[in-house]
Parts: sequence; C-alpha cells; structure tokens
Amino acid sequence: MKDSIRLFVAAALPPLLLGKLQEQTHPYAHPAVRMMPAQNLHLTLYFIGNVAARELESIKSRVAQVAGRQQRFTLLLSSIEPGPKPRHPRLVWARFAPHPAFEALSLDLAQALSPQPVTKLKAIPHITLARFRKDAPPPLHLPTLTSQEPLKLPVHEIALWQSVLGSPHPTYSILHRYPLR
Repeated sequence: MKDSIRLFVAAALPPLLLGKLQEQTHPYAHPAVRMMPAQNLHLTLYFIGNVAARELESIKSRVAQVAGRQQRFTLLLSSIEPGPKPRHPRLVWARFAPHPAFEALSLDLAQALSPQPVTKLKAIPHITLARFRKDAPPPLHLPTLTSQEPLKLPVHEIALWQSVLGSPHPTYSILHRYPLR
C-alpha cells in the first residue's frame, strides 16, 4: 500500500438517476467542457484529501459511526447549471434542493474527519457533471435546466471512496459502504 491515499465520502448514484442526468447534459456540449465519466459521478458529502495510509482503518471506523447515527433521506433536483459562481463558473453541476438531513450528515462527517474543529459548514448538495477546461476559453451563455419530471436522489448509504489522480480524469473507487439508519 502507498504511504498516502486520497479519500472522500460520497453517496453513489442509482443507475436510473445517473442515466437521466447524463441525458440532460447535451446542451453543455462544447470544446471547453469536459464531461465527467459516468463511473465518477457521485454526491460528495465530505472531501478528506490526502491522508497517511495507516489512518485508513481509523477513518473507516469514524465514517461507520457517523453513518450509524444519521438518517436516510431523499434529495430533489433543483437544476442543472454552470457553477458554483454563475458569473465565473468552473463546472456544470446538478444542484439539489437544500435538505436538513444532508446538512446534518455533511457536518457530522466534517466534525468526525477534519483535522481542525468544525462548528458549521456550508454544504451544497450537488453532483459535478462536467468541468471547464483550463486551456480553453470558457463557454458563454450556458443554460440553466430544470427537469420536466421531478428527479430524486435517495441517500440510503454512504461510501468511503479513493481518488487516484490521472489524466484526463481521476479514477474513483469505493473502498467501503455504510448504510444510514
């Protein structure tokens, strides 16, 4: 095992939602927009970053504790749009309506996993669908899309993911899954 690993906690997407989100990205086809591979799409709950490989078991244990005390919930898609700053976007994301259970879960994970004390967190439920290339001028006038049908993301479990940086995209893999109560 390497000396360090790059980790994050996220919820995997159900195949039906994954397909519906991918169908809606066609208006963003542009040379400066790099679509994320389907296997990389996820709902980020907390980005841990690079940690010593010897910390993996402790991190797994802390994520399991958080999952055991947090409840299942369902998010409702608000829109697909450039973001996070509308005037200076760097990506295209599927934004979900705020949900208190998402906020509680993200904060609990941050408090359990952050090396610094965390008392509040501004977590926006979203899925990054595409990123803007840094070597090309950003596209102008990209649309904000709302779904004709309500798209829901049930979050019944979370997972500890590993990220291996690479080109043109990192490779993500799930190390362990944890059911929510």
